[in-house]
Amino acid sequence: MPPTADSWPIAAALLPLEPAHPEDDAGDELTERLTESLLDVADVGFEAVDLTDTWLAYGELASSHVGALRTALAAAALEPVSMSVIRRSVIDEQVGDANLAYTHRCIDIAAELGTGVVSVGLHRPLTVQQRARLWFWTVPGHRDRIDDRDAWALAVSRFRELGRHADDVGVLLSLELYEHTFLGSAASAVRLIEDIGSPTVGLNPDIGNLIRLHEPIESWQEIAEATMPYANFWHVKNYHRDEEPGGHVTTIPSYLEDGVIDYRSAVRIALDAGFQGVICTEHYGGDGLSISAANREYLRTRVLPRRLRPLGTSRVTQQYGGGIG
Repeated sequence: MPPTADSWPIAAALLPLEPAHPEDDAGDELTERLTESLLDVADVGFEAVDLTDTWLAYGELASSHVGALRTALAAAALEPVSMSVIRRSVIDEQVGDANLAYTHRCIDIAAELGTGVVSVGLHRPLTVQQRARLWFWTVPGHRDRIDDRDAWALAVSRFRELGRHADDVGVLLSLELYEHTFLGSAASAVRLIEDIGSPTVGLNPDIGNLIRLHEPIESWQEIAEATMPYANFWHVKNYHRDEEPGGHVTTIPSYLEDGVIDYRSAVRIALDAGFQGVICTEHYGGDGLSISAANREYLRTRVLPRRLRPLGTSRVTQQYGGGIG
């Protein structure tokens, strides 16, 4: 049955949390520290959480650490509905093999925790110059060579491999749109998904990653219309964007409802395309948890459908029944 506003799983990203280092504590101390952080998420009204690996490197956890995490999630009454693996490109020339192995371990841990979807991408670690800026996207980072056929073939092969693993353990794999990668435009992302050809592998149409760039961009409407038929998970965030006649561009993070992306229309595009997946609220800067909570309420009270409505039929719903786990 399609979800409604009240039942739609909306997860908090853990980007605002300080990274936890399990090796610093053991046993009950680790459980207490993880619980304290997760209670902050629960205290702003979230019942679902995205296990963003900027907080914990899930693919490096020992079994005892996974147990501590499970206990902490239960103590905070949070359901881990999704996992986001950040900046672990499986085609990285230096560490691609290690990133592939790490992602396999993340898929296993997601399955162990009952998490239904794992989001991955091709974005690389921030450069020294990016880390030095207030907003990292204002400085150019790594760019995939769009004409590199060998790298493209490697991405297809490795995402197929991860998709088979995900399917074996009952998890969906979602590929996150991200600037200047093979997932850096709507057309390229769709072509990559079609080349992979796996019913378990869909898109995470994180439109915010593309519209924040200080350069000419695609229309957010065109990105949504092209990618939503392939979506099985969705990072949502928004930005103010100003473009001056001379070409100068400024972007800063905003609430969902007052940025350049009209999320009322974006959600309608998603529903018409048959999207039924987990929505994960992200935000950079300020009190990210409170802003994410406000964005959750905006989606629930003003955007998502209040009653059952017919959804469109997408490639995702046709092949594996949507993305809600």
